[in-house]
Amino acid sequence: MAKGLQGFLWTMLLLFCAIQELGSWAMHTAVEGPGLGEPGDPALLAGGRVKRGWVWNQFFVVEEYTGTEPLYVGKIHSDSDEGDGSIKYTISGEGAGTIFLIDEITGDIHATERLDREQKTFYTLRAQARDRQTDQLLEPESEFIIKVQDINDSEPRFLEGPYIGSVAELSPIGTSVMQVMASDADDPTYGSSARVVYSVLEGEQHFTVDSKTGVIRTAVADLDRETQDRYEVVIRATDMAGQLGGLSGSTTVTIVVTDVNDNPPRFPQKMYQFSIVETAPVGTAIGRVKAEDSDVGENTDMTYQVKDEEGVEMFKVTTDSNTQEAVITVQKPLDYESKKVHTVVVEALNKFVDPRFVDLGTFRDQTIVRVSVLDVDEPPEFRPPSNLMEVQEDAHVGSVVGVVTALDPDTANHPVRYAIDRSTDAERIFDIDAKTGAIVTGKVLDRETAGWHNITVLAMEADNHSQVSRASLRIRILDVNDNPPELATPYEAAVCEDAKPGQLIQTISVVDRDEPQSGHRFYFTLAPEAANNHHFSLLDIQDNTAAVHTQRVGFNRQEQDVYLLPILVVDSGPPALSSTGTLTIRVCGCDSSGAIQSCNSTAYVVSATLSPGALIALLVCVLILVVLVLLILTLKRHHKSHLTSEDDEDMRDNVIKYNDEGGGEQDTEAYDMSALRSLYDFSEIKAGDGGGGPGEGGPGRNPASELHALPQWVQSPDLDFSVFRDYICRKVEQADEDLSVPPYDSFQTYAFEGSDSPVPSLSSINTWSSGSEQDFSYLGGWGPRFRQLAALYAGRRGEEDSEES
Repeated sequence: MAKGLQGFLWTMLLLFCAIQELGSWAMHTAVEGPGLGEPGDPALLAGGRVKRGWVWNQFFVVEEYTGTEPLYVGKIHSDSDEGDGSIKYTISGEGAGTIFLIDEITGDIHATERLDREQKTFYTLRAQARDRQTDQLLEPESEFIIKVQDINDSEPRFLEGPYIGSVAELSPIGTSVMQVMASDADDPTYGSSARVVYSVLEGEQHFTVDSKTGVIRTAVADLDRETQDRYEVVIRATDMAGQLGGLSGSTTVTIVVTDVNDNPPRFPQKMYQFSIVETAPVGTAIGRVKAEDSDVGENTDMTYQVKDEEGVEMFKVTTDSNTQEAVITVQKPLDYESKKVHTVVVEALNKFVDPRFVDLGTFRDQTIVRVSVLDVDEPPEFRPPSNLMEVQEDAHVGSVVGVVTALDPDTANHPVRYAIDRSTDAERIFDIDAKTGAIVTGKVLDRETAGWHNITVLAMEADNHSQVSRASLRIRILDVNDNPPELATPYEAAVCEDAKPGQLIQTISVVDRDEPQSGHRFYFTLAPEAANNHHFSLLDIQDNTAAVHTQRVGFNRQEQDVYLLPILVVDSGPPALSSTGTLTIRVCGCDSSGAIQSCNSTAYVVSATLSPGALIALLVCVLILVVLVLLILTLKRHHKSHLTSEDDEDMRDNVIKYNDEGGGEQDTEAYDMSALRSLYDFSEIKAGDGGGGPGEGGPGRNPASELHALPQWVQSPDLDFSVFRDYICRKVEQADEDLSVPPYDSFQTYAFEGSDSPVPSLSSINTWSSGSEQDFSYLGGWGPRFRQLAALYAGRRGEEDSEES
């Protein structure tokens, strides 16, 4: 069918081209002369006749030619061609010789290849007419165009796919969704090959498309995202304006239905049940409920609230923003004994309501939440919760201060026992009856020592002491007038010798440790023993103070320099208490202005004989003497410690360093030997050991002298090593007993020879004589510290024995 249609199209196109060619030929023959000269040709004749030049038709070639023979394009001809073959026609330019071939004799042009207008719409060539014999141009070279004539060989294509659009659900009919565009590669200026129309192949039940613009619109008004949220619509584009034989292309458009808030929240259940213990603290979460909403996104955001009054008082509902759940929490303490079940009405409503869909119904829903309170064994509760008691400070030990009461709130109503937390009453001032809760005094009270006592009372179940309640109790000690008033300070006053009668000497006030509720009121009077006093008078000022005045003219401190005035002070009670205080009055010498100079005869005499400057100088001298004595004692102590350290000095700690190289053992001028010899008292050694006998150095010898006592070698033909052996043994014992320091190398003490020593060196290693009979096997018993020394001597002895043998 397709091949037949294509052959029909080719036939129609060939007929069309033939008709065009005949029309052009008719036009050519209608003009006088065989051809038209090009503009500007000089061959213009008088009388308006034009000389003819090139003659050809306008050339067209049909694209996509599938015939087996070359396709005839057209013919070029010169009016000078007489048909005898003397003119040779040639062409050059685009496709000349490859795509287009020309007959050199007739000028016929043929297309040898299949052309595609969508790749190239026309070809520009140049024509030449030459003399075949001389190859000279007979006509000027002229340019012509071969146009590729379009056929409908390209189908429309949707180049911007894939297409994805969206439309809100419940949109009205005709709502624009999106626009699609198809492109046709055919020539839009020739025929209808590029005229495209659109239609819906699939999805026409819900959507339509404008045939000219490609705009897709809704075809129904009841698109529901909750029913179907996506549609696949196939759009077809057909060229030739949709006529029979037009080519077409299609694309799939995905249309997403977006959500609107058209669904109210709904609780899946009309009743929820939760349980919680009665001891749950405020803020404890009881449970979660959630209303379902078919919408998506922010259209599902909800808020929850408690609707009934009882629920508002006892519970609180918050919204979890992540899960959109209602979280029910405790707002007030629960009590199983008061109410076992609570009913709460919870309402859910959308946060964002679209006013366009209000007529669809209310966008809220309610459910009932039943909260069951579980009973637990609770500690006793204090009733009433008053925490203040009062007691008189003169209450006897064992007096009742007050009674605390606690009850078991559980249904079982277990008996309650009471106790006092002794960490709050370490002195055991109060006791409590374990059964009745009566608080009694345990010691004598004193408000002036402690006016308040804060104790903690414990109430617990009699058979379960782990259920304990605590109550803080404040006990106020009420005041009793048990302290007499006293003078505020030990008052001392002064009166001038020339004082006049009625002169104010001192104002007196008193203190009282008691604090009566009505306030203090004190009364002043002279003590009975001062009733016959004619020197001073006492006036009660009625404001808890009194004034002392002189009652005579002038005083003589030589006769009496001090007066003691006893004053009786009485409080207002009850009962009224009193005390007697003494005011000391000194008679002083005053100047003319009344300023006191001195207040006793002794001070007056001292001031006349010794001035304050002299007193200060005397004190400075005494201080200097004390400093000098302390300095002398310190110097003596330092000197004594220095002498002691010199006595204890060990020769091994006295190393004399010199950096110049000496001349050997024979060089006695290199350094002063007396510096070394002065460290030892050789006379003491000689006197003490009696010639260095071995029996003189027993264990009872003083260790202090051992630090300095080195045996003096004497010139004797028989060498006796017993002195050294004993000395080294003592040193070894001392080193073994002192474990805090490493042992000294005792051999460095023999670094010099004594005077007139018959041997060159005391070093046993360097001056070993093969003739010595000394046995050093005992070195192995000196312990691990001398193991290396014993090995050296034992090895040397073995070599000597082998040589002798």
